[in-house]
Amino acid sequence: MEPIYLDYAATTPLDPRVLTAMLPYFSGEFGNPHSIHRWGQRAEHAVEAARAAAALVLHCRPDEIIFTSGGSEADNLAVRGAALAERERRGANHLITTPVEHAAVLATMRQLRDHFGFDLTLLPVDATGRVSPAEVAAALRPDTAVVAVCYACNEIGTVQPLPEIAAACRAAGARLHTDAVQAASQLDLNVQALGVDSLALGAHKLYGPKGVGLLYARAGRPLLPMQTGGDHEAARRAGTHNVPGVVGLAEALRLTDAERAAHNARFTALRDRLIDGVLAAIPHSALTGHRTERLPNHASFVLEGVDGNELLMHLDLADIGASSGSACKTGDPEPSEVLLALGLPRAWALGSLRLTLGRATTDDHIDRVLAVLPGLVTKLRAALPA
Repeated sequence: MEPIYLDYAATTPLDPRVLTAMLPYFSGEFGNPHSIHRWGQRAEHAVEAARAAAALVLHCRPDEIIFTSGGSEADNLAVRGAALAERERRGANHLITTPVEHAAVLATMRQLRDHFGFDLTLLPVDATGRVSPAEVAAALRPDTAVVAVCYACNEIGTVQPLPEIAAACRAAGARLHTDAVQAASQLDLNVQALGVDSLALGAHKLYGPKGVGLLYARAGRPLLPMQTGGDHEAARRAGTHNVPGVVGLAEALRLTDAERAAHNARFTALRDRLIDGVLAAIPHSALTGHRTERLPNHASFVLEGVDGNELLMHLDLADIGASSGSACKTGDPEPSEVLLALGLPRAWALGSLRLTLGRATTDDHIDRVLAVLPGLVTKLRAALPA
């Protein structure tokens, strides 16, 4: 039987249509977009057409799009660049975030605290991983520079109430950044409706190429560049453009936006069947994240008395690809910081399992997982010392 890949939250295969759009820019159209000759002009046209296409999906101006090497760089630029700019502009020295953010946000916030002297407030989340807009509002100060709240958590799939949080930030004069890397393949990216000041995404989470992403940065909000050199990206991010990657990102984003509703309806049905099946078949198991306010393709669990990484190895031997949470944490014997923030005890948090669906996932795949997984959990629990 064919192997079953259920780790689409870690990465997705390249859509053949995206590859077709990219191919000319690897060889024939190889110019540097900053060169003034015809080769450079054609490359520049491709980059600017991609910028305009991305702006249509995000409902923003093309000049508010900054192309980056991926979601992590976009998060770094948004958080560090905005924090330092706001400190310079108005003396703002306070940051707010949550413990369920991606490391690209949390590590940047902590670096700003530890090495740049910013105050950092880490807001609590509830048992489903959601942060309360009221708690955000209460934590805001006149000197708050940046608030960072992810659109949807990559480990547990919970979707955050961004428009309400954005309203509180706007009233206080603070900037709101959201990491939308995990959300971009399934949730609406209209930045006007979300109310955010910046938004990061990476192409490889939405059937595009690895090594390219973008940052939406609202016009009129200063941003100190983190990568200096040439005046690329309106002097906000130096470096020769990855033209094939930028073209692929824009095409992946366009296709995702056009097909999102159809894919989400199918994902939700498969996801709910998977969640119900796991919880019914495996005792001492629990869903992590919000039951309904979660990504349509995302099912995540904790299993008491199971080593999550050991379970992943057994699933791999059974031709099933899964994750114990963030792909960046795989192999770490310590429990996930996200799961501990939910209030889960260590014995449960160590037994995490994330199953994320994609365009190639079928009903048969779900049937096979539900047939295999309970037996593996029983086997691993039986091997525990008495």
